[in-house]
Formats: sequence, C-alpha cells, structure tokens
Amino acid sequence: MSKKGFLTLDELSGKIGGGEIETIVVAFTDHYGRLMGKRVDADFFLDSVSKSGTHGCNYLLTTDMAMDPVPGYRYANWELGYGDFHMVPDLSTLRVADWLEKTALVICDVHNDKSHRLESIAPRSVLKKQLDALSGDGMECFAASELEYYLLENSYKQAFQQNYQNLSPAGYYLEDYHIMQGTRNEKFTSAARRHLKNSGIAVETSKGEWGLGQHELNVKYADVLSMADNHVVYKQCLKEVADAMGLSVTFMAKFATDQAGSSSHIHMSLWKNGKNIFDGDQQFGPVKGSDIFRWFLGGWIKHVPDVMPFYAPTVNSYKRFVDGSWAPTRLAWSYDNRTAGFRVVGSGPSLRIECRIPGADCNPYLAFAASLASGLDGIRNRIEPPECFIGDIYAAAHLPRVPYTLAESIALFENSSFAKEAFGAEVVEHYTHFFKTEQHAYDTSVTDWERKRYFEQI
Repeated sequence: MSKKGFLTLDELSGKIGGGEIETIVVAFTDHYGRLMGKRVDADFFLDSVSKSGTHGCNYLLTTDMAMDPVPGYRYANWELGYGDFHMVPDLSTLRVADWLEKTALVICDVHNDKSHRLESIAPRSVLKKQLDALSGDGMECFAASELEYYLLENSYKQAFQQNYQNLSPAGYYLEDYHIMQGTRNEKFTSAARRHLKNSGIAVETSKGEWGLGQHELNVKYADVLSMADNHVVYKQCLKEVADAMGLSVTFMAKFATDQAGSSSHIHMSLWKNGKNIFDGDQQFGPVKGSDIFRWFLGGWIKHVPDVMPFYAPTVNSYKRFVDGSWAPTRLAWSYDNRTAGFRVVGSGPSLRIECRIPGADCNPYLAFAASLASGLDGIRNRIEPPECFIGDIYAAAHLPRVPYTLAESIALFENSSFAKEAFGAEVVEHYTHFFKTEQHAYDTSVTDWERKRYFEQI
C-alpha cells in the first residue's frame, strides 16, 4: 500500500473505477520551475501514458517567461523545427492532487525522443546527474527547502489588471510568529496544509513571517529528489488554492522594496548505511562533526560564485540580499546564526547545514543540484571551510560577499571550470543563454521606477 496521498497504479485504477479520479496532470518543470505538461483522461493514462509516456514540444526548454521561443539555443530552434521530447512519468511521484477536483498528478522525467535518454538540460535531469555521483559513493542526501511567500487579498487577475500596483497584503503589521494575524489568514493556510497533507506532503508548521502578509509553511524533509518534487507541488498547490479563493501568493524573492525578501533556505545532510555521516567527534568551533561534514561545508561555501544563478535566477533575486534584512550577504558559516550565509544547526544525528542564500524564486532541482555538486567537490578535494564566524556577519565587511547582480553571476557561471565539470559544458552553455535572456529582458524594459524618477526631473 502506498503512503498517504500517493497512488500505485492499482490504487489509481480503483479510484478511477469508483469515480474518484477522472484526470491526471502529467507534468515537468521548465527552467523557471513552473509545471508544464498536459491533462490526460484517467483511463487513457492507465492504458497508455503510464506505460509509454507522452510527448511535448522541446521549445518548452528554451522559452522565456512569456512563452515565446527564444533564438540562440543549440538544443532547440526554428532551424531544427522544434521537435518533440518524451515525457516519461516517474510513477513513484503519482499522487492525488487534493486541491483539484477528481485529479491526480505525476511528475515526469524529460527524455530525448530518439535516444530515450534523459535530456541533460532538463532541471530534474541536472539534479539526477548529481544523485548518480552521490549514489556511486554509497551515500544519500536528505534535504528540506523552507519556502516563504506573500499572501495578497487581490486575485491574480486583479493584480494583473492593476499593473501589480496598490495591492493589498493579507496583513497590516509585521506578523512574525504572531498568532492573531495568522488566524486572520487561516482560511487559506489551513486549506493549504490540508491539501498538501492529502497530496502526500508531510506538513510540519505554518507561521507568519517578517513582512506584511508574509508567511512560511514548512514541510518535512525527504530524500533530495523527493524534496525537489514536493517543493514544486507545494508551489503549484498554494498558487491554485489562492487563485480559487480570489487571492494570490507570490514567491518573488523581493516583492516590495520596503519589505523582507522571501527565501528558500536549503537544509542538507549526507547519510550512509542509515546514519548521518555529518555526525562526528571533531571540533569545529562550537560544532562537533566529521571530516565529511567539514569538507562538504567547505565545498558548498567555496563554489557559491560558480553556481549562483542556480540559487538566485532572476534580476529580482539580488534585491533580497540586503544587510540587516534576514537575507544573507556574506559567504561565511556560523552555528545557529541567522546573519550567516551558511547556518549550521542540530547536533549528532540531526547535524545539518542550512544554506540561506536561495530565494523563493529558485528552481529546486537546480538549487539542490548546485548544492550537492559543490559539497561533493568539497569532499573529493578536501576543501577546508573558513573558521566559524561568531557575531554579526552583516557587520563583517572584510568577508567575501554574494554577487551583487544577475549579470555578475552569469559571468562567473559562464566561465566556471567547476560548473562545466560538474554539470557538463552543454548544460552551462544552455543555462548561460537562458539567464542572459532574462537579463536582456530586464535591461531593455522601461520600469515604473524610471518613470517616477526621470519623467519630470531629468
């Protein structure tokens, strides 16, 4: 019998026969982390798609946010005719989509339509490559991503019609841990918790955050691939529940200049033979851990500049990195210190590393892949972390800083020998073009800020 919320094919067949399931969402994520795919008749899924998969246009791995085909990709372009790729359901992800009527959802791997191998540039494939390296060493990784978001009283359509201006947050004072303000939003939040739980995602807590209408809903850690899948389902669920209620949620890294940013803190630990191999007796400042812990931490910190676009993929991402704002600005580690880019928490079997750099706008497959690749390189090359920092890291101007802009991060990523070795030169080339396209879209747009600043005064 499957875990709560998940379905075997036999269980799905029973629910179809009983009229409980009529539609299957068959989906994968694009580079932005958005679910793309098809809705399939449930009987057709059982008879065909569950066995043979389905197809999608390969332009979906080259599109921009507006779904326009972008020239300049080697992978897919007009000259090659934008053919198909093969969407192969990972049946271990088949679950009830509890927030939708009579619907189940399955996440797919994207395969080349001719070779039937993973498309290396697909986000889930990028993570799976790192998992192959991990399992080759007999290890597994457990992870959690802590997503923050803003809840707004406007619907998505209203927000669009208002040009995303003069929106009404679902709160009018800072509500961090505040029960009363949380109660006011409980109609939405309780529905989100219930739907996630019934869709196979173990829910832990929800709370107000340090912004007007900002919240965090935490789910239980899992193996790193399952956690990435859960992260994607989580975002889809919350957006669609909000939409059905005439509300909206945003996972922008920085929703408003004068409000806190929204993060996706990543927790990771490595395990072998059922034991956390970060656990150990060596003293690293206030922390006791193993060489594996130390070297993983060293590699993770060292390679942040090499992989920064996988943590912070948009122009908006970099506006979150403000001193004194709860977002990290320096590449340092400390124990249970929220001013650090890397916060070590727990002890013994619960020892883990929290990277506070990724924003809520990250694609979890890419962010997890970057984290794993960096840490594993640290183990292979015995990369030493810096000394544990004690104190206010925001005030430590001598420490190296996270990159300031997407343009700076793209240049570091494009020229990184580490990134090319870890992900493959074709992946680095493909994503460099993707991130440059995003940067170009911003550089050539006239913003409200510019009109307000220059219309009369210049």
